[in-house]
Amino acid sequence: MYFAALLARTEDGWEASDTELDDVEALSDLTDLARDASVDEDTVLVYIEQEDAWFGVVRVDGEEDPRIYVSDAAAAARSSYGEILLTDELLGREPGAEDEIAALEELVGLDGDEDDDPEFGREDEPGGDDAAAPSAGAADADHDPDAVPAGPIGDASILADLGLSERALLTLRTDALAEIADALGADEVLESVR
Repeated sequence: MYFAALLARTEDGWEASDTELDDVEALSDLTDLARDASVDEDTVLVYIEQEDAWFGVVRVDGEEDPRIYVSDAAAAARSSYGEILLTDELLGREPGAEDEIAALEELVGLDGDEDDDPEFGREDEPGGDDAAAPSAGAADADHDPDAVPAGPIGDASILADLGLSERALLTLRTDALAEIADALGADEVLESVR
């Protein structure tokens, strides 16, 4: 079960609203959603959690690039909403790397003649040189959610200036939103949407 909330900072404190993510397909959609909720281009936090598995916080400050923190990248990678947050940049990959890997896998699958070339060898034949060319299995590891690092990823100082230290954020596991809202002084407004 998922829960998502928007917390928008205003002159009078925080305004909270729950939000539907059905139309959100990419981080840019989520960022636009946050900017639409912003009052005078002030800070907006988008909080997403999958019960007892992971949570993520996206911070949008005006027109600046969004800042992201995910409590468990490997768990989030198995979630459609988590995949929105796990951008190539956050994972330290070259943009479009997955597309390039898929294209290479397709080329390798289409041309079986290269496997007969003694320079490349075949991994299933004696004398094959596994190191000379990456196997399709090695490329598949990049698509495997287990290849995503387990544990926290992203900007752990995302809420430090709002009252929740990096260390405190890294220790949060379940029911993190209550702790975050308490640190921000937004616990009462959050209760109205939870």
